[in-house]
Amino acid sequence: MQGATMDPAVKWVTELIDQKLALEEEQEVRPREGRGGSGLRVGGAGRDPGGQDRALLGQRGWHLGATVPSPQTGPVKEEAFLKATVKGKVPVVEKFLEDGGSPDTCDEFRRTALHRASLEGFTEIVEKLLAKGATVGFRDRLDSTAVHWACRGGHLEVVKLLKERGADLNVRDKLLSTPLHVATRTGMPDIVEYLINNGVDVNSRDREGDSALHDAVRLSRYKIIKMLILLGANMMGKNLAGKTPTDLVQLWQADTRHALEKPEPGTVETSVETSES
Repeated sequence: MQGATMDPAVKWVTELIDQKLALEEEQEVRPREGRGGSGLRVGGAGRDPGGQDRALLGQRGWHLGATVPSPQTGPVKEEAFLKATVKGKVPVVEKFLEDGGSPDTCDEFRRTALHRASLEGFTEIVEKLLAKGATVGFRDRLDSTAVHWACRGGHLEVVKLLKERGADLNVRDKLLSTPLHVATRTGMPDIVEYLINNGVDVNSRDREGDSALHDAVRLSRYKIIKMLILLGANMMGKNLAGKTPTDLVQLWQADTRHALEKPEPGTVETSVETSES
């Protein structure tokens, strides 16, 4: 809020994260500058001509240079149906469902077509499965639901669609991990923000007592750490090992200071060190 005083601990951590992000950005820029060139591709401004067309065709399992697939006419077996959901083959999925196949068909790990399509981000297939009555909260053998898989794949639009169809955004798997834990571990800040803005428990704990903030700190997900803290994550909550996210953050300080104080390549200090070695 404007005019509010930020908690000193929060201010310290967010400033530390900003340092980390600045260092990462600087390290990314240097190699590009060293290689030279603008990095632009034919088509201007780094854009990939026809990229959107390829993405759209890929959604339907088509590829440039290939013939447009004919409608599926023969019967579709369950195995072919499940494979089609991860390859984006919409006609195959449509035929299976039109012939009365169950949208909850699953493999030996109880992973359904909805789980698979959610992981791959095939929104059209997800929509068709849900329209035919796919169970949005169906659990696989690890108790993961389609929302867990969509977060794992990093597909925000699928998460939104599942939520619209009644998915529980606080659901837990066998490790007691929520979609927020999964999105944090896989480094998906847009999904993390969406989940929190839609009311998930930002301090929920998994089987190890870790919150999403514990995971973010451990995995150095700096943008997510800052987001979680600013949106109310508890910096002092202890996991089963007795560690708080703040305990883990403090381990960064020496590393960050070392990175900030490290001589630039080509300086006198670096040259002397090289000659002595």
